[in-house]
Amino acid sequence: MSAHQKTPIRRILIANRGEIAVRIIDTCQRLGIETILAASEVDLRSRGASLADHTICIGPPNSAQSYLSIDNIIAAAKFADVDAIHPGYGFLSENRKLAEACEAANIIFIGPSPAQLDAVGDKLKARTHAEQAGLPGVPGGKVSNMGEAHQLADQIGYPILIKAVAGGGGRGMKQVHDAAQLAPLIELAMAEAQAAFGDSRIYLERFIAKGRHVEVQVLGDGQNAVHLGTRDCSIQRRYQKLIEEAPAPNLAPSLREEMQNAAVAFAKHLNYRGLGTVEMLVDCDRNAFHFLEMNARIQVEHPVTEAITNLDLVEQQIAVAEGHPLRYRQRDIVFHGHAIECRINAEDWHHDFRPSPGIITKFIQPAGRDIRVDTHMQPGAAVPPYYDSLLAKLIVHGEARATAVAKTASALNRFQIAGVTTNLGMHSLVLRDKEFAQGGVDTGYLPRLLQSQNVAVTSVSGAAKD
Repeated sequence: MSAHQKTPIRRILIANRGEIAVRIIDTCQRLGIETILAASEVDLRSRGASLADHTICIGPPNSAQSYLSIDNIIAAAKFADVDAIHPGYGFLSENRKLAEACEAANIIFIGPSPAQLDAVGDKLKARTHAEQAGLPGVPGGKVSNMGEAHQLADQIGYPILIKAVAGGGGRGMKQVHDAAQLAPLIELAMAEAQAAFGDSRIYLERFIAKGRHVEVQVLGDGQNAVHLGTRDCSIQRRYQKLIEEAPAPNLAPSLREEMQNAAVAFAKHLNYRGLGTVEMLVDCDRNAFHFLEMNARIQVEHPVTEAITNLDLVEQQIAVAEGHPLRYRQRDIVFHGHAIECRINAEDWHHDFRPSPGIITKFIQPAGRDIRVDTHMQPGAAVPPYYDSLLAKLIVHGEARATAVAKTASALNRFQIAGVTTNLGMHSLVLRDKEFAQGGVDTGYLPRLLQSQNVAVTSVSGAAKD
């Protein structure tokens, strides 16, 4: 569809599950759009299935045969005669082949174009585009053999980070502290990347020991682009984010403005269409930032941006997909207060965040002004072992960061979940911690905090992906 050629969307297939499916349904219902949920066999009795107008089974619990099956999703979309597919996050949300299949079937893909997905989905291509747009990158590059790897590692200096070109979620990512570790860890990273993504390619980057994971939300219509502020996602374990906040605290105003402008420049360079996130690593010692990657979809942490902008980002995605020009210029985006999101997961944080599937027997969520809970859980709901362990997201807004921190700590104390083990206690620990209260912690903060509490955890830190 050409830019600004308007095609009304009246029926959407949601090719996802869990809380993001419920979140998309909520906006669609408000807009009067009919929803069809594509669900695996194990999710046919989920909350999302009960809320959607219709549900279509797309395969067995194994995601490779359901949520990752382009053929099954397109077949469901054709059967339901939908106008569009919303891929949510994860699964096929950044998959060029799904976007191409939608085009071939004359179905709107609620996301960027296939070419844009290709440009940012391959991390090496994304680095090249970022450089062309003027964004500074972390020193590093692609290597195709061990000789090149040793040469580049010596050039950029240890410690270094091995990353999978097609990677995400920390898979295929390894820290290397000296030359003796390089070859065995590259072999391990390549094997992990091949198993997880079907692509064993890796590249090397300098490991920034003390860095903050800060991202900028952008929105484009293919011709214009705006930013919706910053988010800090530095509290993470095993490269998975756990607490996010907006705006990113304790950033120098000049650095914040530079990062936001850089993100918009990148989006404009790509003629970007849709919602996207430009992720950056802030070097705390140098007060400088480096481009990491761009996520070409809605993020798990999008509610904190919604809280400080009063915008519905799913609604914005749908409007752009329909062909509408951006409704806002940059000066129209006004920021209010501070927001914090805690990801409540079914995992045992006292035992290296071990997953805890099961049946929810109690689910009492906090309520009150400026408190939001995005969830697909309720008493009797199943937490299957096949998918991500996310149960709910607690989002709290305050006029100032200190207010948001206090209100979040209070809300966590009122959150009650039984039947599975959760990380609620870990979140409470963080919210009470003095270093967190000061704002601007680095990515190594959570492992340090847990170690200080004698909690065993795999100690890795760095830039995360959803």
